Amino acid sequence: MKMLLKQILSLVLVMLVGMAIAFSTPALAAETPIGAKIFETQCAGCHINGGNIVRRGKNLKQKALKKYGMDSIEAIANIVTNGQGNMSAYKDRLTAEEIQAVSAYVLQQAEAGWRKQ
Repeated sequence: MKMLLKQILSLVLVMLVGMAIAFSTPALAAETPIGAKIFETQCAGCHINGGNIVRRGKNLKQKALKKYGMDSIEAIANIVTNGQGNMSAYKDRLTAEEIQAVSAYVLQQAEAGWRKQ
């Protein structure tokens, strides 16, 4: 009985992971155009092309994101939401969905080297 239960739980876990991967990719793709618009209106003033006009080293380039542990949508969304240092919080200006969209856009652009796509 225990062996059967373990097998069933393992199968359920595999199915859940597969579903998470399948559903996350299209969502990320759908968020990107919205994220691009939000970035242009809310972020580009300080972060044009992934840079940072206030603190040069704290930019949105992949190397800096990795260095500071900001190389995930969750980490980026946390800073967009709550702010940190010179970065203002946007939780009162953007919805949770908008924050997720702009975070996905930032991560995608960092991975692409902030080249026009």
